[in-house]
Amino acid sequence: MQTPISISGFASVSALGISSTTIWQHYVDGQALFNKKKIDGHDILGAFVSSEVDEGLQQLRDSNASYKNLDRSVLLAILAAKRAFDGRLMPQENIGINIGSSRGATELFEKYHAQFQKNGKVSPYASPTTTLGNISSWVGQELGVNGVQIGHSVTCSTAMHAILNGIAWLQAEMADVFVVGGSEAALTPFTISQMQALKLCPQGADLTVCESMNFEKNKNAMILGEGAAVAVLERNRSDRSLALILGYGFASEKLEHNSSISENASCFQASMKMALQKAELATVDVIIMHAPGTVKGDLAEKNAIDAVFKDDAPLLTSNKWLIGHTFGASGMMSLELGVLMLQRNQFIENPFFNNAKDASAEIKTVMINAVGFGGNAVSIIIGKAQ
Repeated sequence: MQTPISISGFASVSALGISSTTIWQHYVDGQALFNKKKIDGHDILGAFVSSEVDEGLQQLRDSNASYKNLDRSVLLAILAAKRAFDGRLMPQENIGINIGSSRGATELFEKYHAQFQKNGKVSPYASPTTTLGNISSWVGQELGVNGVQIGHSVTCSTAMHAILNGIAWLQAEMADVFVVGGSEAALTPFTISQMQALKLCPQGADLTVCESMNFEKNKNAMILGEGAAVAVLERNRSDRSLALILGYGFASEKLEHNSSISENASCFQASMKMALQKAELATVDVIIMHAPGTVKGDLAEKNAIDAVFKDDAPLLTSNKWLIGHTFGASGMMSLELGVLMLQRNQFIENPFFNNAKDASAEIKTVMINAVGFGGNAVSIIIGKAQ
């Protein structure tokens, strides 16, 4: 890479919890974090944020009168970003922010649309609180940052595209620090109905398992989760570095269907090859797959990995069987798992794909994959900071 990029801060808020110790323990325990809640009269199955995250959200709302009008996705991002910096923010730093979301303010959209259907008009808060730019701008307000604040959606690869933007801004020396991430709070009736219409979620009240990386399944088994994850990126290595970004790759492909990628995921093949080339590596120790739990999506990515790495595939895993698919935040949630595995030198296995027996003595490099509707794939390779 042109300039080494380090991850010098990281935090997430999700069903896994809020502290790195608690998050790692959930990964080690390996118990799926799905439950049902009744929302607006609908039974919603998903991986909801933990009780300590809900407490943090309430404290945020109480701390600022304006926060009572913000969407849950914005508050989750603020909570994660504050923890990622942990009081380290310096006023003289030239800091940029790019925190995106696939769905955006789903809770508020549904609320305001219901009001419009009933009354023919909406609150003056409806427009300013439901823009995608809302997330980064409010994070900037909370952190006291006056640099660029970007919001975007590349569906499920949103957070990974934020990393690409952060790398570009840092390498161009247009920023000294870049805050990147994704936030999603899409466990809402209308969003769930959309996924059910696509037949991506398990059908039937008794099906509560997200079979991410079960390559033998014959039915889609994707379950959604909610959460936010934020990383702080800087040029070069420092004593704050948690991990280094060694390489990156991205690609897209011709659409076969609005929600699908090709049988052998040519976009993933291209993004993984580019990342390996940028990192000057022939292989990596671990790949954290996107693997949403759909029949075609999981298998296409596995086919792409087989095509790129041939008979010498790295260890493969994912985290959606544990926390569900967090849409635009999912790539960053996977990146966090990669950083934790590097730091602790421990492989977290997916129970649907047993390959831990092939683990080497040390985990030095991890590749993270993500792809969104439209075949927008991103692959990031990280390595140990020291």
